[in-house]
Amino acid sequence: MAIHAQLLDGSATSVLETVRRLGFLQIDPISTVAPPQQLVLWSRLGPCDPAELDRLLWEERKLVEWRAYVWPAEELPLLRASMRLYRRGTRGWGRRGKAYVEENASFRRYVLRELERRGPLLSREIEDHASMRRDAHRWWGARKMGLMLDVLNARGEVAVVGRRGGQRVWDLAERWYPATETVSIREMERRVAEQQLRSLGVRLQRGRLIVHRDADDTPVPNRVTFLSPFDRLVHDRARTEALWGFVYRLEMYVPAAKRQYGYYVLPILRGDRLVGRIEPVVDRRADVLRVKGVWWEPGVRPFSLRTPLRSLARWLGVRLETQRP
Repeated sequence: MAIHAQLLDGSATSVLETVRRLGFLQIDPISTVAPPQQLVLWSRLGPCDPAELDRLLWEERKLVEWRAYVWPAEELPLLRASMRLYRRGTRGWGRRGKAYVEENASFRRYVLRELERRGPLLSREIEDHASMRRDAHRWWGARKMGLMLDVLNARGEVAVVGRRGGQRVWDLAERWYPATETVSIREMERRVAEQQLRSLGVRLQRGRLIVHRDADDTPVPNRVTFLSPFDRLVHDRARTEALWGFVYRLEMYVPAAKRQYGYYVLPILRGDRLVGRIEPVVDRRADVLRVKGVWWEPGVRPFSLRTPLRSLARWLGVRLETQRP
């Protein structure tokens, strides 16, 4: 049911419909193999056009980027309700964001004024504000422009309206987001919970597996693919272990000597089973896809991974090194 719900059964047909079915794609700059949002699409669609995601975001505007995720544009009413909740500042990060903009009110006004006057702009194209202190921050460095833009984005005051060299282009939200219906926060939370369960098929809740009423339990094809560490099929590590007995973590932040497997290891999915892990690495200088290691789960008989590796290499525009399976 989880495989069908996540379109890992070979039934995915297009980038747009895949994002709509999954609900969102997580964006991350790590691209040892490919950016996670692209790798999630390849796992379902095979060698699709990487430029299609950008076209849907910035030209056709059928997708939107908000808070480091890609969302279907028709979900904007729900996203706007989430923005209102963030502005209220009654929970978690919203509370911190509200405190931050209140403490830096002149900085906020300056950023909005610059975007209104000169936008769209990259973060680096907005000069420092007089109130911006250059003290170091573990995530944001000495310059706080990125932090303010992210907070304003979460609050629905600014929007990501493009990408330039991988960097976000910002403008006022009112100039980018179209008019939509207003959805109450309670209705938003109800609809989001329903959509998430539908897209997962099966959810782990307080130690119990909860199944969506429309989940498909028919057998799935014996299809082989590799999963991004950010893929929703394995994103909830406790659920992954409950469904498959597959213990998985991303070890890129683990010292090399203490890693059990490798730096950026991808789960191997075959049919409806997680059968192992693989560490593919792209060498762009040599235009080669190399495999640093393959680790099979106990009881799994090793088999050739050449077909999915060739598909991955073709999609990445490199050749597959031949010394590995």
